[in-house]
Amino acid sequence: MAPRELIREDGLRIYGMMHLIRMFEERAAECFAAGEIPGFIHLAVGQESVAATVCSLLEPADLVSGTHRGHGHCLAKGAEPRRVMAELFGRATGQCRGKGGSMHLCDMPRGVLGTNGVVGANLPIAVGTALAARVRGTQQVTVAFFGDGAANTGAAHEALNLACVWDLPIVFVCENNLYAEYTPQSVHTKGASIAARASGYGMRGVRVDGNDVPAVFAAAAGAIDSARRGEGPTLLEAMTYRWRGHNEGDRMAYRTRDEVTAWREKDAIPRFRAWLEAVGYLDAQGDERLVAGVRAKVEAATEFARQSPWPAPGAALDDV
Repeated sequence: MAPRELIREDGLRIYGMMHLIRMFEERAAECFAAGEIPGFIHLAVGQESVAATVCSLLEPADLVSGTHRGHGHCLAKGAEPRRVMAELFGRATGQCRGKGGSMHLCDMPRGVLGTNGVVGANLPIAVGTALAARVRGTQQVTVAFFGDGAANTGAAHEALNLACVWDLPIVFVCENNLYAEYTPQSVHTKGASIAARASGYGMRGVRVDGNDVPAVFAAAAGAIDSARRGEGPTLLEAMTYRWRGHNEGDRMAYRTRDEVTAWREKDAIPRFRAWLEAVGYLDAQGDERLVAGVRAKVEAATEFARQSPWPAPGAALDDV
């Protein structure tokens, strides 16, 4: 089967989604700092290209399992920005009626199995939906996102192993941002590559520059198409970086300013914009219109959340 080509429509959709995730996360940071968002939030600023690119390759019926840093996973799979923002605000119009918040976002009609506050816990869930797809013969593919920290949990080992034993239609996407919370990967992992572990399970392992959209597109397309053909799982490791702290309020004392600056210079958004311009898919006017449209969408989502009602006290036991 010939590899998928990154055509204009796909490229612009990915580029727009990267901007949406970036602006959504930056706005969430502002609202959290202003006291409008309760609890904790973990933002993916700097990592947008992985979720945007991988999810662009999925069918509407395919499934995505996200992490505690999962707003982008939900948005990229098609969740409405206004309902995601309302959920962060804890409002009744939110994705889960204001009961889930940042780490428990779910949108089953769009195939979002949920973000998960327990590191690595989403992986066995994703294996379950992949098994269900195989038993039912639905041709659905499940994508399970996780970080380098989750790679060292028992749940991750069990999930990867069982997915291979049963040749399930699942793609494990490790968003390796080099830190497990506040701990650098060099401290918690001896081996340099998560993808290299794939051979121990008997699956394909691919490591890619997570800020290189065409490279992520090619690797993810191969993995997703292979899973859909019944050829089993793939472990895709995308090397990326989060610009902000583990959670909002983290002072990032565990890494240097030079390191953060160096990674900011590798920003996938201008890098992909240059690629789109080079192949003739985007010009300055088109870029300006696209960015303005995304900004308006984030503004509308924020205002929707602010104007939405709080859940009624009597709704506390609904759906339980």
